[in-house]
Amino acid sequence: MADSLREQQLRMAGHIRDPQANPPPPGIEARRLAVYRQLFFGNLQSLLAGSFPVLHASLAAEQWQALSEDFYANHRCHTPLFTEVGGEWVEYLQARTDQPGWVAELAHYEWIETALLLSDAAETEHDPEGDLLDGVPLLSSLAVPLAYAWPVSHIGPDHLPNGTPVAPTLLLAHRGAGHKVSFSRLAPLAHALLVALQDQPLSGREHLAALAEVIGIEVAVIEAQGLALLHALRAQGVVLGTRRG
Repeated sequence: MADSLREQQLRMAGHIRDPQANPPPPGIEARRLAVYRQLFFGNLQSLLAGSFPVLHASLAAEQWQALSEDFYANHRCHTPLFTEVGGEWVEYLQARTDQPGWVAELAHYEWIETALLLSDAAETEHDPEGDLLDGVPLLSSLAVPLAYAWPVSHIGPDHLPNGTPVAPTLLLAHRGAGHKVSFSRLAPLAHALLVALQDQPLSGREHLAALAEVIGIEVAVIEAQGLALLHALRAQGVVLGTRRG
């Protein structure tokens, strides 16, 4: 019995993804199948190279080719949208534990900019003039605290890391006015506070008390500094104000 149209499509898709592991469907010239593969795989490579230019330039051509071929053949994307393929590439690289650790981190660092640029997340209702100590400070959905083991902001084809640094790279990615995404370095206290704001709806005073306990100091020692930091973050649009209700 002849294969159904669906079976033929699946055989063709499997062959185009990985011609070494999947035989071609009958009745189609190998030359034509090669054209299809070149078209589809070439589009994917162009998309990845354009979305991850630093990673593409930093990897050897053979390494990039092998990774992109394996991604194309074996990773099952959960989205049909081209704009979300970058997130799938990051997920794929995070699972490739055979690669140097900086590879997945650099990919994530490059991807987060695109993710923020394309984000249409709505902000939670808030009071922009709320009390940042007694109220619950609200972090913008367009602000993301980041922590990397590798110095991702300095990696490039001429600056490949030799070993994991002692201190992590702490960054804030933020989409501000004009849809411009910026990255800034964070001190450990600022990073810890932003992560806490992201994770728990506590008052500013409670957040600072929790940080003081972790550090092992009196809350009065960091309260003034912490409040000044919250006000600065609000001025930058990173903290929107305080939650309502």
